[in-house]
Amino acid sequence: MSTVHHDLEKYIAELVKQHGNERNALLPILRGVMDRYHYLSDLALQTIADHLKIHAIEVQDVASFYSFLSTKPQGKYVIRLCQTIACKMNKAAAIAKQLEKELKIKFGETTADQMFTLTWTNCLGMCDQGPALLVNDKMHTKVTADQVHEIIQDCRKAEA
Repeated sequence: MSTVHHDLEKYIAELVKQHGNERNALLPILRGVMDRYHYLSDLALQTIADHLKIHAIEVQDVASFYSFLSTKPQGKYVIRLCQTIACKMNKAAAIAKQLEKELKIKFGETTADQMFTLTWTNCLGMCDQGPALLVNDKMHTKVTADQVHEIIQDCRKAEA
């Protein structure tokens, strides 16, 4: 067993111990794996299924249903920009353009250093404070294109 496989198995076992091995523990366990590994590998999905004694396709279905879960690698910082009409009317397109320029990637991509992923999201529940974007679990509201550099720099400083 590889070191990565062993670490993943051990971590999932810890999550199962913490959340239980019933079907209702699936989402918290998936979220825990996402937080640590930044995506849900096929190995992670199968290991979770084994621990919960459910079919791997059931785990895959849940993982693919929720936009905050991903089966492809993501950066340490996932930047989700709201694409609702309220945010679009408040110049979300300018923010999107600035994010792409600053990070040198397009939406749906991850930077080469695996630090940032850009993605669109549906309503963040901040329609009265748009445009809104979410960086991991931190909400930013009334964002302007001029603030994009500072938001990204704050993430980079947290890594230093």
